[in-house]
Amino acid sequence: MKKMRYLISFPFFLLLISCTQGDEQELEKIGLLLPYPIDDQAWNMKGYQGMLKLQSTLGVDVLLKEDIRSEQRVEDAIEEFSKEDVSLVFGHSHIYADLFMQFKDDYPNVHFISFNGDVEGDNITSLHFDGYAMGYFAGMLAGEMSMSNSIGVIAAFPFQPEVQGFKDGATFQSPAVTVNIEFVESWIDETKALEIFADMKNDNVDIFYPAGDGYHIDVIEEVKKEGLYAIGYVGDQLDMGESTVLTSTVQEVEKLYEYVGTQYKQGKLENGNLHFDFQDGVISMGEFGQEVPIDTKEWLEEHIITYTETGLLPSEIN
Repeated sequence: MKKMRYLISFPFFLLLISCTQGDEQELEKIGLLLPYPIDDQAWNMKGYQGMLKLQSTLGVDVLLKEDIRSEQRVEDAIEEFSKEDVSLVFGHSHIYADLFMQFKDDYPNVHFISFNGDVEGDNITSLHFDGYAMGYFAGMLAGEMSMSNSIGVIAAFPFQPEVQGFKDGATFQSPAVTVNIEFVESWIDETKALEIFADMKNDNVDIFYPAGDGYHIDVIEEVKKEGLYAIGYVGDQLDMGESTVLTSTVQEVEKLYEYVGTQYKQGKLENGNLHFDFQDGVISMGEFGQEVPIDTKEWLEEHIITYTETGLLPSEIN
């Protein structure tokens, strides 16, 4: 069994605005479960960075466990956290939602946090990045810039809202474009993702959206070798090649974790399913690559500003 990691805490000096001493809940230790190792340069690393942000903001100890996926390992981890007086446990994946629902009543003094699951009841919250709009804007850009009128999404699972968003944005912007969508049925299967990439390349796809945080880096590397274009996923991937990456769909996990920790400490964290989008400052588009013309960049940014202010996508305005 892997040993539990401790992230060393330091003093908490930040004044929490609009929070009286009587409103605050005690928060000294936070637990984090990751389904895979933190060095994946993607989703799990962002969870770790989110904990570092919480640590610096709230001055808490963070207890970290990696490679926790089975029901038994999750149960054992929660028990260890409970013995260490952890009061807030983050499960950095949708896989933890159902498992936390099973165990939460046995730990009424612990508040459980997961991603993209369906939860209800006391002491449990599921955080949802509403990915449709970010996929929509990525699709608009791909539809605008494709020279072959053939673009591709290499997605992990059908339930990802950004996949449908990408297709809708692309076809709204360019009705003649063909959107090829294939599912890896895994977040981490690089081999299958690269097989899909090769098939799409042979079908004349020139812009790829690898919407899977365990294989997107590998796909973008292959896109770069072939002189084609990609749109990054989860983080800003512009550093992989300014002439390859057009932009990225970015989910600001660190900001969301800071929000949740602060809300919990203030006694304001809601139970149930909470949804977040551009308007909440935790979803954004990344930097634009050098192949994106300035007028195209400004055009897309204007649409994003309109959506952020009104909640209306371009197809809903006219």
